Amino acid sequence: MSQDIRAQVTFLPQSAQKVRLVLDTVRGMDANEALERLRFANKRAGDPVLKLLKSAVANAEENFGVSRDNLYVAQIFANEAPTRKWRRFGARGRFKPVLRRQSHLTVILRERGS
Repeated sequence: MSQDIRAQVTFLPQSAQKVRLVLDTVRGMDANEALERLRFANKRAGDPVLKLLKSAVANAEENFGVSRDNLYVAQIFANEAPTRKWRRFGARGRFKPVLRRQSHLTVILRERGS
């Protein structure tokens, strides 16, 4: 059984719902193909996800001695982090809540069985 190589980003200042749109495009791909696709992603979440995937590939090469050509994205997901609640005052003295959403990202790479 191959080992799981993990990398995480915590408290990314973007909602998990928006990040999942980018994650869905690379789930199950080879690591090199996923890196290429993320390099040209037309979403703001593309850059932090690319950085996370690069980190996971570097962990695999340095710590486990696995070639990047044999890696694939086994799991990648975004969970909701705590929401910061701000306030803004509206017309007629009313209170308008502003929710600043954050997310936690996790990627798990595995080695393809040869």
